[in-house]
Amino acid sequence: MSVLILASASEIRATLLRNAGLEVSVQPARIDEDSLRLSLLSEGASSIDLADALAEHKARKIAQKNPDALVLGCDQILDFNGEILTKAETSAQGRTQLKALRDNTHTLLSAAVLYHHGQPVWRSTTTARLTMRDFSDEFLDAYLTDNWPQIRHCVGCYQIEGPGVRLFSRIEGDYFAILGLPLVELLNTLTRRKDIAG
Repeated sequence: MSVLILASASEIRATLLRNAGLEVSVQPARIDEDSLRLSLLSEGASSIDLADALAEHKARKIAQKNPDALVLGCDQILDFNGEILTKAETSAQGRTQLKALRDNTHTLLSAAVLYHHGQPVWRSTTTARLTMRDFSDEFLDAYLTDNWPQIRHCVGCYQIEGPGVRLFSRIEGDYFAILGLPLVELLNTLTRRKDIAG
């Protein structure tokens, strides 16, 4: 297959794709996510629509520069009782978010859109439900101190592939999608399309 362009700076997404044997080029899409999110929410967009639109905007932007390439755009939305939580900018904001999520269940929506020849050819939005346990303030403070550099770019301030898994009492959903990419579904699509050997 030709090189798959990942329109994301996510190291875990690139690692997942490379571990699956794909040749990946990383070209993060620079879009104004905050403005787009606010615009879509003001129009009444659902969490699923929001995740899908952000993923598509990223894929489209890079596909416009690489019209013949396979381009993958991805995004994740954390929906907590109808409120969309964005990435915390500071450790203090992360602490506030995690205290709100503590002993509660939230929904994580992971969207992916694949472009080829400048057009969307596949899309997926996967929903997972994650329940955080009633961890102590002391655990929370230690978790943020030890992990802030790694989690500061993660919605919800956690990585379930690392120490963040200790925040949870229950996780329902596709593991790879929770990491940010519905990998099995994507690989099946690429195989079916004959973009990769199968």
